[in-house]
Amino acid sequence: MNQGFTFIDLFAGIGGLRIAMESIGGHCVFTSEWDKFARQTYEANFRDNRPIAGDIRDVDAADIPPHNVLVAGFPCQPFSLAGVSKKNSLGRQHGFACETQGTLFFDVVRVLEHHRPKAFLLENVKNLKSHDKGKTFEVIMGALKELGYSVDTRVIDAQHFVPQHRERIVIVGFREETAFRFDDLVLPEKGRVRLGDILHPEDGSEKPEGHFTEGSEAAVNPKYVLSDHLWGYLQAYAAKHKAAGNGFGCSVVGPNDVSRTLSARYHKDGSEILIERGVGENPRRLTPRECARLMGYPDTFKIPVSDTQAYRQFGNSVAVPVFEAVAQLMAPHIALLLDAPMKEAVPA
Repeated sequence: MNQGFTFIDLFAGIGGLRIAMESIGGHCVFTSEWDKFARQTYEANFRDNRPIAGDIRDVDAADIPPHNVLVAGFPCQPFSLAGVSKKNSLGRQHGFACETQGTLFFDVVRVLEHHRPKAFLLENVKNLKSHDKGKTFEVIMGALKELGYSVDTRVIDAQHFVPQHRERIVIVGFREETAFRFDDLVLPEKGRVRLGDILHPEDGSEKPEGHFTEGSEAAVNPKYVLSDHLWGYLQAYAAKHKAAGNGFGCSVVGPNDVSRTLSARYHKDGSEILIERGVGENPRRLTPRECARLMGYPDTFKIPVSDTQAYRQFGNSVAVPVFEAVAQLMAPHIALLLDAPMKEAVPA
């Protein structure tokens, strides 16, 4: 396990990437997250004795502490590809960094450019590669390479670790040439973990928690069971779209299944992941604790916010075990670079 490196956590959400970096001995020295409810959950779980910075766009890169690794789950935004004339007018041979201005990814670029950390770990949705006919990804990769980083990417399905089909792109870069390759990542077989592994057992084997479960059996609170009205609406909606030949509709799953992707809109009606409760019984939503487990968070992870905010936060989160595995793959290469002198930045 690598020890003694520092990292910063940008677009931090509730800290999933932080858990991954801490699992290999990293020490977080700066956090930025704009959403006040996400900051509330982050602060409940990570006691830093320093404030979380808000909108990264308002933070001067010079005010961020020096660090060895940058991690960020940056939002995907469209880029306007600059023309040759714009690049020439700016005196730049390559205009990739310039082209990211006005997007949140630009803030990743400017921090990397200022601090030159030894490595970075970025996360985004799978569709980043195909967004705007591939132009968005072209700009991102161009900007990172323009800064002098060697970059490797991989789309990874969280189903290797948790009972959820959730594909995300992982982007790893090193300031020096290393032997890091995603081809060396060994993933567990899909389907090894099922929903029954993360659902409340409701048999008294776990203690009741807050309003999620109740009674001596720690049974799921009835509030998570769909009303007759909502269940009837969702069934009718699914039947309508099935008749039209498309795949819209609710998804009812059981303990032996793997779920769809948990979305940040789960609080709306929970229709993408509904848990069966037996013949003649309305299904129920996942509780926030089950959502946490579905994303790979330990049961010690505190959930201090409302259900609505918790659903949004876990739906927006990374699947923690995926990034712990990636961090383990990065660890020996970070360790090698900690003692290696860094080359001068490549002029833009």
